[in-house]
Amino acid sequence: MPKDSGQKKKINDCPLTDDDLKRINTRDGLVQLLRKRNVKIKKVLDILRYEDELELLQIQLAEFQQWVRTHQKRVAIVFEGRDAAGKGGAIRRFIEHFKPRTFRVVALPAPTEMEQGQWYFQRYIQHLPNPGEIVFFDRSWYNRAVVEPVNGFCTSDQYTHFLDQVPTFERMLYDDGIHLVKFWFDISKEEQAKRFDARRSSPL
Repeated sequence: MPKDSGQKKKINDCPLTDDDLKRINTRDGLVQLLRKRNVKIKKVLDILRYEDELELLQIQLAEFQQWVRTHQKRVAIVFEGRDAAGKGGAIRRFIEHFKPRTFRVVALPAPTEMEQGQWYFQRYIQHLPNPGEIVFFDRSWYNRAVVEPVNGFCTSDQYTHFLDQVPTFERMLYDDGIHLVKFWFDISKEEQAKRFDARRSSPL
């Protein structure tokens, strides 16, 4: 390719002149180039800061997983909230750099006919963490308080019974040495509708 100052090169399908490439080597030049191309510098900086912070948090999570394994701790992390609020995406962020042997993701389907006749907490107990393990619950026993009443999957008596029992159940987990962390994800109904529409048109 001839060395012509007006010759354009393509980087990621974005045409850059040799003069543009020289500007990138200095901070002021880069800022000028971004402004020239109508790039929102604040947005770019926000993304870079986000990526830097995310990397630090991922490192802390990796250290946390190592601590759980080394000290044989048991950790249950519950993700609850509205549909499409980001529970699954948050869990994927958590486990992105985790070693697979010491964590599990539990996302239970609707209860079977046999499970419907059991003590409500029974189907969750078998999925609680073992020593040195972290378990992520993508929805949990709180289905009875959040999802089931809305969809008519439990009676008002069952709902009330759950509210009476859940503090005692979680106290038992705590007393037995399980570290229980709970997250609630919320979005507006308008944002939820947008995400549902996006899912309908997505091939994934």
